[in-house]
Amino acid sequence: MPSYYVWNIGCQMNAADARRATEGLEALGLEAAPDIEQADVIVLNTCVVRQSAETRVWGRLSSLKPVKRHRPGAFLALMGCAVGDDTDALAARFPFVDAFIRPSDVNGLLDAIRRHGLAGGMAAGAATPAPVSRSVTAIHGCDHHCTYCIVRLRRGAQVSRPLYEILAEVRGAAAQGSREIVLLGQNVDAYGRDLPEPLDLADLLRTVHGVEDVWRIRFLTSHPADLSPRVIEAARDLPKVCEHFELPVQAGDDAVLKWMGRNYTAGQYRTLVQRIRETVPGAAIATDVIVGFPGETEEAFANTLRLLEEIRFDAVHVAAYSIRPGTPAERLADDVPAPEKERRRRAVDELQQRIVGEINRQLLGHTVEVLVEERQRGRWRGRTRTNKLVFFESVEDWTGRLAQVRVTWAGPWSLLGEVASL
Repeated sequence: MPSYYVWNIGCQMNAADARRATEGLEALGLEAAPDIEQADVIVLNTCVVRQSAETRVWGRLSSLKPVKRHRPGAFLALMGCAVGDDTDALAARFPFVDAFIRPSDVNGLLDAIRRHGLAGGMAAGAATPAPVSRSVTAIHGCDHHCTYCIVRLRRGAQVSRPLYEILAEVRGAAAQGSREIVLLGQNVDAYGRDLPEPLDLADLLRTVHGVEDVWRIRFLTSHPADLSPRVIEAARDLPKVCEHFELPVQAGDDAVLKWMGRNYTAGQYRTLVQRIRETVPGAAIATDVIVGFPGETEEAFANTLRLLEEIRFDAVHVAAYSIRPGTPAERLADDVPAPEKERRRRAVDELQQRIVGEINRQLLGHTVEVLVEERQRGRWRGRTRTNKLVFFESVEDWTGRLAQVRVTWAGPWSLLGEVASL
């Protein structure tokens, strides 16, 4: 029986694409290989949003050249955001690659494998178990023009999936044992605007909320210019929707935000956060920050730190700016030295570690609801409704169950606890 290996890097959209690819490969009759060098079908699902990710992609791809030399019959596909419009240039650079697949084009990948003659057998007997938390893509692409972002160049304009198609996937996931649905989009708040009968994300949340075996719903990523009062109110009114918002700010300085093409000010962002917290008390808010963007002065960076200190996010994903080929920001002078970018990145990390440590310590002695996903290093692992990572010990099998856990230790990145007495 032919075997496969899917290597994945990048965002949750990529993780969802990798999951769909895995399911499609198993439906074609392939089984998982123990390691990448032994697989008959090798899929690299790639990310190039940062230079560090792109470097890893090209390194991993180059490492497979000897595999193709010794096993020329193996099928190697490069998929994801590393694949742009000019596949001829990629083919000239990497002649040992059999197929170049655009982001999210799982059907194109499977068609290429069929043409290669590695499909058609009986489906593998032991399919990959359904995840407790299942990501479902709601909308592809993005219509915003952030000057630093290569995603739009790779994934294209916004295209919403039909409501019935999403609902069918959600029902199928719930039937297989998934209990949490994470609705995904580069800008998930834009869902439905391009459909023949326009909808919005609030309509989608209400529809998914009606699926009986779904216990929790999340959505990400939101754009501050598009997160509407209707969506915030849906998070308040629908019990299955978690009190958790992923809301990238990217910078706390108005001049930098303008150069980034973000279409809001720091003040407007603060007002939006206030509305979320007034409408959904106790909501957790996570954000993304880029430091060292062209033109970011020390004063501008101080404004970002000031915003982070004021809002007190539950999570901050910080990255140093790196030039992305073809983006408008490529034409700007990359005038913040690399050591200074790293200093600023570390400053954000250190500030956030203190803030989230203080937030999490408030949970000591409290009981939280945890949806348990898996057993990891002898402990059960799951997340609260506000996306806090929790570990606890128990001899019972808690996979896919809701546990009431009393928090006994709180760190900046995770919580430890014990199952509360019934």
